[in-house]
Amino acid sequence: MKKLFYFAGLSAVLAVFMIACSKNQNTVNYQQPDFSFKTIKAGTEGNCSTIQSGTIFYSASHYYGAVPIKTGYDDYGYNYQAHMFSGSYANAYLGGYGFPPYKGDDATYIAQNPTIVNQAYAWFWNYRKDNLVMKWNDAWLSNKDCDGDGKLDRHFGFESYVGSGAWETNHMWGTYKNGKGKTCHWDDFVKVEAVPSNATLTNGVWYTTDGKVMGTDIWGQFAIIEEVTNDPCGAIHGIQYRSPDHPGFGGW
Repeated sequence: MKKLFYFAGLSAVLAVFMIACSKNQNTVNYQQPDFSFKTIKAGTEGNCSTIQSGTIFYSASHYYGAVPIKTGYDDYGYNYQAHMFSGSYANAYLGGYGFPPYKGDDATYIAQNPTIVNQAYAWFWNYRKDNLVMKWNDAWLSNKDCDGDGKLDRHFGFESYVGSGAWETNHMWGTYKNGKGKTCHWDDFVKVEAVPSNATLTNGVWYTTDGKVMGTDIWGQFAIIEEVTNDPCGAIHGIQYRSPDHPGFGGW
């Protein structure tokens, strides 16, 4: 079974990650989100710019260049106003690496963008046929700019994601060929939440102050609180992990 795990944040436009486990598949690498400190300017909370203002931009390194982000879905599948992404797995990365959106025609795309077949991009290009839907809250990636830097805010009011209450979900699905040549269909749903400031990390697991398990650590600032996977070819069905404390967002 091929399983991709994708995480939304800001780097270029969004930085993301994925974890891959493999069964008759190649393991996929992963990229961390942008954890850089975001300066909070006092008194700006009530003077936020919105996407509608036209003053919040894609990064200069993005394929779109330093142009304003708009409401609704862009050609890659991002809807920053609605806190959503829906589209090809590869499209979640392509723009940030300076490539145009992929629309399903491999031959034309490669002919027009020959460097996409370089090994450096294989970890996302090879999964262009897989589907991804992401949803996140305002703390994870806002649809406003309240500190005046012309970018969408991350964990506004906090120096990192820790304690911010940020969360994100991933729903992925696709197909692969098993060892017998059969086409197998898989899907995977994951919830991730930023850990509270008073949580403790022990042997790769986050614990609440009363000793309950929150979830497995990812990147030192987040916990995986629930995962549901279905892959009939791999005899995998249903809940793979659920936080013993609680699998819902908030209340940590």
